[in-house]
Amino acid sequence: MATYVLVHGAGSDSWYWHRVAPLLSGRGHDAVAVDLPCDDDTAGFSEYASAVVDAIGSRDDVVLVAQSLAGYTAPLVCQRVPVVALLLLNAMVPSPGESAGDWWANTGQPEAMRAEAVRNGRPADGDPMQDAEYLFLHDLPPDLRAESEKHVRTQSGTPFAQPWPLERWPDVPTRFLLSRQDRLFPADFMRRVVRERLGIVPDEIDGGHLAALSRPNEVAEWLLR
Repeated sequence: MATYVLVHGAGSDSWYWHRVAPLLSGRGHDAVAVDLPCDDDTAGFSEYASAVVDAIGSRDDVVLVAQSLAGYTAPLVCQRVPVVALLLLNAMVPSPGESAGDWWANTGQPEAMRAEAVRNGRPADGDPMQDAEYLFLHDLPPDLRAESEKHVRTQSGTPFAQPWPLERWPDVPTRFLLSRQDRLFPADFMRRVVRERLGIVPDEIDGGHLAALSRPNEVAEWLLR
């Protein structure tokens, strides 16, 4: 059986995976949800990778799962421990030397996000990044919306200023799952980024950016495949 190592995105914690992890362990796998030091200004992606490596410990048959900003961390982990597969969920895909802060403009994310907002009836001159309810919580049931507020952490800007240190994507089988109603990383935008940067066609499910919360069964089934 595999060890699924689940890595959350920015300003969050391991609770993000609390609906998916039991579905994996219920099928006989080991599911390890990692807490990153995302509110520590002394920590960058190297320290994030160390937190994941420490959580893996002596486990083997590691399937590394990265959500959102963790797309920057997961490839660094692949350089330090054996990983049998790298699975990306609505994740950022870095280029060599590209900081997470530069990724947005380099990929055209702000324009794609604003166009998506207009399609959803938002003002053309608005800033969707200032509305977490619109961007992240729109497809969550009320109880999860309320609970999610307890798991929001202040995301340090330190990793956003650091260039991604790898010269190329790791030689690890990689798959990507996007959410068709993701308002932060709209589907058409993400299809293009994944094609250009990874050379693969992403798989797709319905749901928003926080798919492990809103669509745990679909996410778990994709991970198990």
